Amino acid sequence: MDFLAPTTWADALAAKAEQPDAVPVAGGTDVMVEINFDRRRPRALLDLTRVPELSEWGRTDDGRIRLGAGVTYSRIIAELRDELPGLAMAARTVGSPQIRNRGTVGGNLGAASPAGDSHPPLLACDAVVEVASVRGSREVPAAEFYTGPKRNALAPDELIAAVLIPRATGPQQFCKIGTRNAMVIAVAAFAIALQPQRKAIGTGIGSAAPTPRTAPDAAVFLAGEIDAAGLWESRGPLPEGLAVEFGRKVRDAASPIDDVRGSAAYRLHSLSVMARRAATWAWDDFRSEDRRAA
Repeated sequence: MDFLAPTTWADALAAKAEQPDAVPVAGGTDVMVEINFDRRRPRALLDLTRVPELSEWGRTDDGRIRLGAGVTYSRIIAELRDELPGLAMAARTVGSPQIRNRGTVGGNLGAASPAGDSHPPLLACDAVVEVASVRGSREVPAAEFYTGPKRNALAPDELIAAVLIPRATGPQQFCKIGTRNAMVIAVAAFAIALQPQRKAIGTGIGSAAPTPRTAPDAAVFLAGEIDAAGLWESRGPLPEGLAVEFGRKVRDAASPIDDVRGSAAYRLHSLSVMARRAATWAWDDFRSEDRRAA
């Protein structure tokens, strides 16, 4: 097995172009487990930990956060919990502290597991994945990045450079259910992002379909009902029946399977409950912001 260790982004792209089958490694929390259990034996590993710009984040001119593919979960929690609260919530549920110190959103995207914890909040926030090769760079909306179970939209010679994520303009929530409270792969997960300025709502579903996905009908329904009732302006309580129906529509957007972690029926039920709770919690946070401002 070849081990490639570029120290610049240009060298990393050149190495990937020369050996398209080289598997990128950042934190190694997925790839090294597969190698250790002999589930994967790549011809080459492309170590990206020595490329400094991948571990940087900053703000773009249009107000988004450009999150380098090598920024760890622990840094997201410590440095971006106010600007990317949904992603920070998801990051807190990832493995152990050791895993959070090594694992990255870029690696989660590259693995493209339907159960990846970062996917629902990225979808809910309309994130965009920035990918690059020696041929140039392009941007892929997160909703189009996942092409199948553990498959993504990357060309053989492309690497993930960063994720472009709009800063939160309203409350966000992330829910995850598993077989225990910590260090667990999600049986199902859900994220919601309120966008009061646009009177819109973003959603993200994890571990309940062949790929991470949004629940667009549920989002349009809830945002429209809130608008029709004048709640964006009044910030009145969210009717329980509205939250319940939102949960049902989120459930209807999923297409889970039975597996060793849970049944399809359990995933559908848990999604409905999580979506109802997450919408209520996010709306209560929205109302609390108004009371604090007053």
